[in-house]
Amino acid sequence: MAPIVDQSYRERAPAPALAGVLSAVWIQRVAPDAPPYIHRTVPNGSVELACRVGAGAVLVGPRTGPDVSVLAPGSVVVGARLRPGVGPFLVGAPPAELSDRVVAAGELWGPAAAALGERVAAAETPELAAAVLEQQVARRLAAGGGPDPLVAEAVRRLMPWQDDDVGSLPEQLWISERQLRRRVHEAAGLGPKTLHRILRFQGLLALAQLALHRGHAPIAGGLGRLAAEAGYADQSHLARECRRLTGLSPRRFLSEIEEKCGHGHDHTASFAPLLRSRAPRMAVSF
Repeated sequence: MAPIVDQSYRERAPAPALAGVLSAVWIQRVAPDAPPYIHRTVPNGSVELACRVGAGAVLVGPRTGPDVSVLAPGSVVVGARLRPGVGPFLVGAPPAELSDRVVAAGELWGPAAAALGERVAAAETPELAAAVLEQQVARRLAAGGGPDPLVAEAVRRLMPWQDDDVGSLPEQLWISERQLRRRVHEAAGLGPKTLHRILRFQGLLALAQLALHRGHAPIAGGLGRLAAEAGYADQSHLARECRRLTGLSPRRFLSEIEEKCGHGHDHTASFAPLLRSRAPRMAVSF
């Protein structure tokens, strides 16, 4: 792994046995001699299991808006991000109860959460600490449950650059609109329309990360072009959604992405699959 300058964020794909429930396993680090790091989190449609090394594990619920936190110098945080719609078996409660919240895992898992925090702290490297969280997901998956197949298919159809939209899903999936809304909300903690908006914005982030990977600024081609490529009706549509999901204008948000993600960040595990789904329209390499 490359040396850390001030802070870094790196993802990897989960173990093959967990590929159906996890989208990424990640490590975030702030150098001991760095200033406190201001971290902006935007909605991604997912539930995450996270743990700052030396502290207790937490469950991060599905977000509907941005969250800004501060990581102290020397912080190491590891996490495992679930795929949208597969939260209930891990959480032990409806994901909607965690919406826009960060909950100590001990509130839901009892003593098992304390043991998890101890295993993370005892790991010799951040990479092994992240693997401890992955093992916890595997244990809970083996204990029973798993994703709702209908919700998994709905989420697949709501991903960026798919041909389906929310209005067509009931007919496509042979289910009533009411039942679809109930099952997606139970599994993801978000309604189908909200989830669709969040996933479309993830497509925009994927395009921004691809631009950085290629050595370009995310808005080098203009905001209007980026909005069209991400599936927005126009630049104004993008501006409204960006403010709602990030708290910033598109130009300010993408400049922040360029500043913070252009050095020491690797989001490939999250965004490469989205870009590959767009490959029939435009070949990509990430």
